Amino acid sequence: MNIYNPSTNTVIATVKEDTDQTLQKKLQTLRQGVASWRTSSLSDRIDKIKTFGHLVRNDIENLAALLTSETGKPIQQARNEIRGAQNRIDHIIQNASPWLSPEHIYHNDTISESIRYEPLGVIANISAWNFPYNVGYNVFLYALAAGNGVLYKPSEYATLTGQAISHKLYQAGIPEEVFQVGIGGASVGQKLLEMNFDGYFFTGSHHTGQKIATTLAPKMVPVQMELGGKDPLYVMDDVADIKQAAINAAEGSFYNAGQSCCAIERIYVSESIYDEFIHYFIEEVSSYPMGDPTKESTFIGPLTRAEQLDTIEDQITDAVDQGATIMIGGRRVSSQGYFHQPTVLSNVNHTMKVMKQETFGPLVGIQKVRSDEEAVDLMSDTPYGLTAAVFGSDEQRALAVLNKVNTGTVYWNCCDRVSPNVPWSGRKNSGIGSTLGYQGIRAFVQPKAYHLKH
Repeated sequence: MNIYNPSTNTVIATVKEDTDQTLQKKLQTLRQGVASWRTSSLSDRIDKIKTFGHLVRNDIENLAALLTSETGKPIQQARNEIRGAQNRIDHIIQNASPWLSPEHIYHNDTISESIRYEPLGVIANISAWNFPYNVGYNVFLYALAAGNGVLYKPSEYATLTGQAISHKLYQAGIPEEVFQVGIGGASVGQKLLEMNFDGYFFTGSHHTGQKIATTLAPKMVPVQMELGGKDPLYVMDDVADIKQAAINAAEGSFYNAGQSCCAIERIYVSESIYDEFIHYFIEEVSSYPMGDPTKESTFIGPLTRAEQLDTIEDQITDAVDQGATIMIGGRRVSSQGYFHQPTVLSNVNHTMKVMKQETFGPLVGIQKVRSDEEAVDLMSDTPYGLTAAVFGSDEQRALAVLNKVNTGTVYWNCCDRVSPNVPWSGRKNSGIGSTLGYQGIRAFVQPKAYHLKH
């Protein structure tokens, strides 16, 4: 399997894909190794994860350069991701013990009742390329802390990063017998679905998630999925600083070239401030340097997947044909890489694909609204339910809107933000289950109830 640099469309490495035989061997290795790992002390497992974090931070320049080379993520953003992912490790260090330890629920003179939390066993983690440290840590580090074995399949677009992560885990003392890497594309992912794991954790598109859920239903094992989004932002007429709101919204839309599950993909603005907001929004987007992702100044790099260029062009054409206006951008950039200009559309509505279908790229539509009620209706007009944001001065007014939208996460005066302290979960087509928070710690264990009569 060839690994391509998306900024140059050149092959930077060739790796050997796993076969049925090699995957079965890796699963057998994990089955044999997990028995001693699950009975090891929680503190020892946490110490090894802590050491892993130190090793990653100490090698951040090499790891960031590798991430940039295969995903096209600008180098500053690659460093930001690796540094930011450390908060997952800190969360495990601080919280794993309270949420994984036995709980004594009830007792009297004759009986005691308690709960113990047992690891699932050996899990398959089919991961994503857009934030391989963040979304990877969300699963495999928490699974390891809970005493599970993990077969981790990084996306084929982040293979080298996945291999580098595994080396750091081994250096930190995580046994190879409890962490194995599956190398390959969709066919390898399909093979994992046909194997007998004790749980499956997937991050990726809704379309693939549906196929996975259908395939795995007969297995009767835990299946958790973080899928896509079509995340809205509503800018109220009482927002304190229109220019700052536009700056924040633009970053939430175009960071990592819009390739984020929780990127702002559609914006609704109160009609009284619509023109002013768009002016500042375009001013901000026009300042974003685009180009070589290895340069420190670059903010917009290439798309990681060439196919996504077609999706973006299709949404732009559909919108313009129905009356939308291109305020900035609108075209691919002529180069060997997978570059597309950051693009902003005005005069959009919900008959257009750009306001209904996931984009996952540097494109956003901005629509005028007359009231909070209209904003709620439009924000809710989606099959997705990952995040929603409101910018405004009145917290209670903002909460009145946010309380009505059916999403796993809501933001007031911020957006495109993930914290390990609270659960990260999707609703509807955005996924099933939670990572992060205490719910994300317990996602990798199963409770066993004890009734002890004295």
